[in-house]
Amino acid sequence: MKTSTNFAVLLETFFTDRLMRQRQVSPHTIAAYRDTFCLLLRFAQERLKKTLSTITLEHFDAPFIVAFLEHLEKNRGNSARSRNARLAAIHSFFQYAALYAPNHSALIQRVLAIDSKKYDHIQIEFLTSHEIEALLKAPDVSTWIGRRDQTLLLLAVQTGLRVSELVGLRCEDVILGTGAHVRCLGKGRKERCTPLRKDAVRALKCWLRECNPQSFDPLFPSTRGGPLGPDGVEHLLAKHLATARKRCSSLRKKRVSPHVLRHSAAMELLQAGVDRSVIALWLGHERLETTQIYFHASLALKEKALAKTKPSNVRPGRYRPDDELLAFLKTL
Repeated sequence: MKTSTNFAVLLETFFTDRLMRQRQVSPHTIAAYRDTFCLLLRFAQERLKKTLSTITLEHFDAPFIVAFLEHLEKNRGNSARSRNARLAAIHSFFQYAALYAPNHSALIQRVLAIDSKKYDHIQIEFLTSHEIEALLKAPDVSTWIGRRDQTLLLLAVQTGLRVSELVGLRCEDVILGTGAHVRCLGKGRKERCTPLRKDAVRALKCWLRECNPQSFDPLFPSTRGGPLGPDGVEHLLAKHLATARKRCSSLRKKRVSPHVLRHSAAMELLQAGVDRSVIALWLGHERLETTQIYFHASLALKEKALAKTKPSNVRPGRYRPDDELLAFLKTL
């Protein structure tokens, strides 16, 4: 494919050819990359005092990109993680530009050499079984909205689906009966199946019987009939958390988002003794190392490890086989 080295053309073909046609990335990735370059172009207009039509690739050298990243942190209040996500989008574009603008290879390599910023990793938040129970009892199941919300929350804490995966579910994605599971299209456009417990199966059967939907209908519709959005899930979660906090005091100290429900599902699996490779498959993690954060967060696992150790002032013992084992060995 022949591509102009004009910046505007490069950026356009980066989205249409590289991201959409070649890599077939999700709409969420397109939106995130789009927002990054909108911010970058606005910054370039203000800093360079030029119209976008006159801005070229040469203007986006390494010092300029670093200045943009510092602007995100200092002026827009972005965290180091958000800064690194923006840098990842810029790196992806410059890797593409390297193929079609070899005359700018030195500039491109200097931009690609900009490192991500290190930051303190905060211990993840998750809900205990008691807190989950309080949250699931919060919706008023005498109403249609309450029954929808309770079913959604139960599915979220049991499957660990991302909020984008949850709101994207269609009725045809739920398979009940023997081997009950739910299908979703996850991060990186990877389809996966997550098994369902009996309580989730019962709740979903009742919900589908009540709604009597078509196969392509959203599993969790809004009051207007369309699918709930991520903002809708955050709103209903906040509403039911306010109720649950009246019954469960420990919830008052926690900041709970839809992603915390995903963490809670992972922690339940971990504390049940499920291998981390299975948890990674369950959650749709790209790398096995991502699951490591749950080991750091689990105090119960650390306490079990501590229980296997001995105080330093205890003399080491010596294994002494019982009489039956000695008798067996003497017969050999």
